[in-house]
Amino acid sequence: MFAIESLLVKIALIGVIGIGAQWVAWRTGKPAIALMLVAGILAGPVLGLIDPERDFGALREPIIKLAVAVILFEGGLSLKFRELRQAGAAVFVLVFIGVPVGWALGTAAAYYGAGLPFELAALFGGIMVVTGPTVIAPLLRSLNISPRVKNMLKWEAIVNDPIGALLAVGVYSYITHGGADANSASIVIDVVAASTLAILLGGVVGFALTWAFPRGWVPEYLKAPVLLTTVIAVFVLSDLVMHETGLITVTVMGVVMANRETYSSHMLRRFKEDLTVLLVSGVFIILAATLDWEVVQNFQLRFVIFLLLLLFIVRPLTIMIALLFTRIPFKERLFVAWIAPRGIVAVAVTGLFALRLSDYGFAGAEALVPLGFGVVIVTIFAHGFTAAAFARWLGLDQGKGEGVLLVGANSWTIAFAEFIKRQDREVLVADASVLALRRARRADLPVHHGDILDEAHDDHINMGQFQQLIAATDNDSYNALVCSELAPEMGHDRVSRMVGASRSGNQRRGRVFTLAGTPIEEQLDRLQAGWTFGRTRITEKFPYANFVARMKASGGDSLAVVRASGELAIFTTHHRPSVEAGDTIWTFVPPDAPKPPPRKTVTGEEPVA
Repeated sequence: MFAIESLLVKIALIGVIGIGAQWVAWRTGKPAIALMLVAGILAGPVLGLIDPERDFGALREPIIKLAVAVILFEGGLSLKFRELRQAGAAVFVLVFIGVPVGWALGTAAAYYGAGLPFELAALFGGIMVVTGPTVIAPLLRSLNISPRVKNMLKWEAIVNDPIGALLAVGVYSYITHGGADANSASIVIDVVAASTLAILLGGVVGFALTWAFPRGWVPEYLKAPVLLTTVIAVFVLSDLVMHETGLITVTVMGVVMANRETYSSHMLRRFKEDLTVLLVSGVFIILAATLDWEVVQNFQLRFVIFLLLLLFIVRPLTIMIALLFTRIPFKERLFVAWIAPRGIVAVAVTGLFALRLSDYGFAGAEALVPLGFGVVIVTIFAHGFTAAAFARWLGLDQGKGEGVLLVGANSWTIAFAEFIKRQDREVLVADASVLALRRARRADLPVHHGDILDEAHDDHINMGQFQQLIAATDNDSYNALVCSELAPEMGHDRVSRMVGASRSGNQRRGRVFTLAGTPIEEQLDRLQAGWTFGRTRITEKFPYANFVARMKASGGDSLAVVRASGELAIFTTHHRPSVEAGDTIWTFVPPDAPKPPPRKTVTGEEPVA
């Protein structure tokens, strides 16, 4: 009984540490992958709280493999062919030219730099062509760079993961079938045949599910469980044919489903994203905790030469050769050439083949584990902590995303957009009506014509550039739909809506904009009556309590608060953000509203409202 409880405690601890590290990363802006790695090492070899080999035993390897399968499937679900309009040629050469070039250079670095036997160097060089969604996705989430660069890194990571594993499978087959005496042609045929079968299996299953789901063959409440079970089943089935081909199957299955309509795609994607966050956190903690002092002691000084070659020669040269004849700007090539953190797949596959080759009696196989962990640790810290600064230095960083997206073009939103623009903050007015946008264009405001839901889901608009979204059309149901659909992507605290006069009492569907929840019709009337937008700075002499009393007396609306850090928080009927001295509040007040007292400056007195 105690053993069961102890294992339950370990599982809970892994979850708490993994998710906790991701939360700390979100709060501090540090790379999540680096913090999870540090947390796993602290929980494992340093404090001894988790020992995966002792706690999970023979279940450790299947758990990791199934988790990687689900992660790769979710990565495949994010691969839309429309993303290739800008990055298609680059992705093609990164796969078909970058992989063989990277394999050759990685093999040479492992052979001459790390001093591995040639066969072992070729196996490890094949594994090193992977980057992986488990490390790229958290890294890209923290960067605000162009979609083309993100798509290149994302597609390369997800597509190359199973390819790197298959290269290792081929070399392993070569070693175990007699080395130089092996029939290389037969091994290549076996790997190609198994890979083709894996591709066909993934494609057929993905097509079958996207055919069955819209026709009601599976009820809504069972779609996510059926999908998860199917992913695991086809992964295991393909892996029985040849080790690691299951990674190809689940990736292809995800890509097929991503590019065919299921009529539940958003719900399924959110489920898989949530599950993937849990799995990435858990597997990273388990793998980092596996690193023991014996592995550390086996890390040799010559391995440092390999790591330097990998960082500064192998990866940059691979990307520069692959993208040589493309139209990708040099700065973007340079950024992609630097970003190549390795993660779960690299460690898991390296550990798997190190164990098999050690059992086979191949000399030097024990060096793969410390070398694999060394690559993961160095690349995660080197790329994770420098990516943002490097993007800024190259001029690729698009900023923190402090803009405001106003959905619906009417007199009030246009006036509000003009006010936001005067505050030196980016603003975009979006509407499906060309006529409605005419006045916004005349006011020299940035506009977007189209349904915001289609544009956001089709990646025509980079939602990362906006800190707040306010849906303010005259259709209350549409406003609620926009909030419910885009909240998971932007964050529920970053979307709000305005209500119609007939729906002002119904405030359950999403956050209702302004502290008073004023209907859009009433705001339009107020604007016609001469109400204006203003701003009030909260100081020690004019505290927030005085501001509240003044607003209550005037009957004005509190809209948002701009904190000293530049963060913009919206007032809603159910949320009053904290306000401190130094913050500035945006208001909508009647023409006869009393003004706040002027504040002293070096040159005299300056009004702040």
